[in-house]
Amino acid sequence: MPVSPSRARTVSNNAAPRLSPAAQAQLPTARRLHIGHFAFMRAVVQGLDTRDSWNRYLRVEGEHDDIRNVKRTIQWIRDEFAAAARRSERHGIARLIRIDANNIDDAAEKIPSLEEFAFEQGLEDFSEAEQLEYFKTRYGSSRPQQSRRRRLIERQLEALRWLEALAVQPPQPDDHVGTWLNPDLAIHLEKAGLTTLRMLAQRVNGVGYRWAASIRAVGLGKSERIVSWLRAHEATLGIAIGDHVLKRRSRLANAELATVIRPATAIVPLEKLIIPPDLDGRNGANRMPQSICRIVATRDLEALYAWLHAKQKTQATDAQAHPTQAAALPPRQPIALNHTQRAYLKEAERFMLWALIERKKALSSMDREDCHAYLDFLANPTPAELWCGARGREKWSPLWRPFEGPLSDSARRHAATVLKSLYTFLTEQFYLKTNPWTGLQLPRSATANAGRNSERRLSAEQWRILRECLRSLPDSSANQRLQIALRLIEVTSLRLSEIVALRVDDLSLVSTEGTWRLRATVSGQPKSMPIPQDVITDLSAYLLARGLHADPLHPANQGACLLGKAIDIEQRAPWSSTHRKTVNPRDGIAPGTLYDQIKAFFIDCAHAAEDKAVAKTLAAASTGWLRHAAVQIA
Repeated sequence: MPVSPSRARTVSNNAAPRLSPAAQAQLPTARRLHIGHFAFMRAVVQGLDTRDSWNRYLRVEGEHDDIRNVKRTIQWIRDEFAAAARRSERHGIARLIRIDANNIDDAAEKIPSLEEFAFEQGLEDFSEAEQLEYFKTRYGSSRPQQSRRRRLIERQLEALRWLEALAVQPPQPDDHVGTWLNPDLAIHLEKAGLTTLRMLAQRVNGVGYRWAASIRAVGLGKSERIVSWLRAHEATLGIAIGDHVLKRRSRLANAELATVIRPATAIVPLEKLIIPPDLDGRNGANRMPQSICRIVATRDLEALYAWLHAKQKTQATDAQAHPTQAAALPPRQPIALNHTQRAYLKEAERFMLWALIERKKALSSMDREDCHAYLDFLANPTPAELWCGARGREKWSPLWRPFEGPLSDSARRHAATVLKSLYTFLTEQFYLKTNPWTGLQLPRSATANAGRNSERRLSAEQWRILRECLRSLPDSSANQRLQIALRLIEVTSLRLSEIVALRVDDLSLVSTEGTWRLRATVSGQPKSMPIPQDVITDLSAYLLARGLHADPLHPANQGACLLGKAIDIEQRAPWSSTHRKTVNPRDGIAPGTLYDQIKAFFIDCAHAAEDKAVAKTLAAASTGWLRHAAVQIA
């Protein structure tokens, strides 16, 4: 039945009827109609089964099985159609489009067509003239007429064609998410900082399958529907959604991830960077003649990789013994890097990107003034949206950026020290004439930094608080791992990346001495160190709790990591997905997992401290402070 004029005036043009006024006020823009709304409504008007049309065009609104949501969406679409007609002064169409033809009681006699009449009367074998004669005998000279319902459907379909040409607009990348998505979805996306379709698509591509894991009220089903909608509108958005978003991270091969970012002259990882020929260093202003260069490198990126290659001590020794044979690695082939090399690569990569993108200069053309400008840039990398991103984005992700934000004075000094080392190597190998970093005033003096480093250790009082907090932790698999990790860091002074790489195979028992020793790779070099018996005792209990053999040297433990994944997820978080509950007790963890756990532990210890100064120190402490332990954890 037609909607009353008073009801028509109260219809909201901004959101679905179920949205509260407070929620409506949070949306900065009205929703728009797209081609999918019209395609779906054609099926509704004609009384067809709408499931297929819903799943094809409007699944982003929710599942078709949610009948209440489907009815609300249909009502909202009718209201929007009517509002668009009224804006064009077509009030008749506005009333027509809101009538539900399926509710029309078509009781009037329907005059069939000649073909229908012949079939009903069994006259198919008669001639058309004979059929027409019988037809006139029954209905006289009346002509077949359409039913009222059929006439209404045709008028509504014609109105939909007119409205579609008038109101449909393709989604654009800078449109607000509330313009196209269900308001309930849009509000949660906006609270997560995803205000435009471009930002939403970048988040999906940058994180992958679990892109919505941290967004409240957007579960797996809703996230999949949003991805389907974005993929359906790739042509107008101009942003392709990669196939990698359809698979879990654990099921993606490195080759699949390598295709997510396309090579470009932009802020991308070095292995994806396309360097223009005039900026690749072959004609750098600071270059020495190629004939006397000691490394096989004709371009800056090749020279950079040769420097990284030389940072391995054994290789550096070979290079010094045979300087003319120190070969550079192909720029597109990443090498297996140790912790130190990764830290050096990060600083060199940042500087090279800045030189190309901001200064439009080759690495071998940078001068003293450029180096000064770079140190200033590190204090405030701008524009931040281009240079800075969230921590932890892997290099395959479009969300990866060289920086997280401004660097501290000590971090800027570290960057300058690393870059000076790079240029020193290149000048010693006769690739460059001079080192522009020589004599450059650094942000902090060595004395100040030394004093600061001497303070980066925990006092006896702070260690007492750590011990009390450790004893008070609930008995869980993750907390057992934390206790073992802290003891291992304390007695070995290993880095997090080195600790999580340890396996039970690295332990050995010296029978002649009755002592345990641990083999580890420290700064790329093998090292053996003693391990106290109490640490081995705690480790045995930890291995047993993970379902492994209590004896670290038992053959059944071969290949198992010393620090494993938490095995009690099902008890502590029964709502977790199945793949998270299934844990191999032999598997290890990432350095970031241990870092986050230790930092969270420090924060809890800070809350437990009564002295504000002690609490402040604990809150600021990092995992590196544990490597300078003054006392032991008992």
